[in-house]
Amino acid sequence: MKFLVVGLGNVGPEYAHTRHNIGFDIADAFAAKYNAVFQSKRYADVAEVRLRGKSIVLIKPNTFMNLSGKAVRYWLNELKLTPEQMLVLVDDLALPFGKIRIRGNGSDAGHNGLKNIHEILLTKEYPRLRFGIGSEYPQGRQVEFVLGAWNPEEQKALNEIFPKTVEAIECFVTQGLAKAMNLFNT
Repeated sequence: MKFLVVGLGNVGPEYAHTRHNIGFDIADAFAAKYNAVFQSKRYADVAEVRLRGKSIVLIKPNTFMNLSGKAVRYWLNELKLTPEQMLVLVDDLALPFGKIRIRGNGSDAGHNGLKNIHEILLTKEYPRLRFGIGSEYPQGRQVEFVLGAWNPEEQKALNEIFPKTVEAIECFVTQGLAKAMNLFNT
């Protein structure tokens, strides 16, 4: 059984470890736990992990956030997987900082990465793990907030939150979407 785990983010040092790149950071945390190394391949940096007889291909698209669907479609086709065998890791302004929410489908909620995936795949029926980045920004400063770096308190908290997020991915792969939702949507 194979799975595709997609961390959404933007490439380039100016975007590294920003709120919008939390998908990349979660993918990195997962890969690090299993000593997997990302390699540059077509449309994405790719790492592979084996977990309890399952093969997990992690990708961090290099197409930029707003064109994530191109990489997702390519890797789903390359691996001969359906969207239901994929988990997208994405930032979410509507959730409080550090909260995760796993869903089997849903709207893009204004997220351009998800919007492009929906447009390219022609479906909203695929699992996603939304990671709350909070919404503590002045009116009119949403873009600066989303593309901004974590403050020191948030950065410290992330190091404590990442293991739980990695566990959620492991649960999705080994026990299924429903179990992951029941255990991690608290």
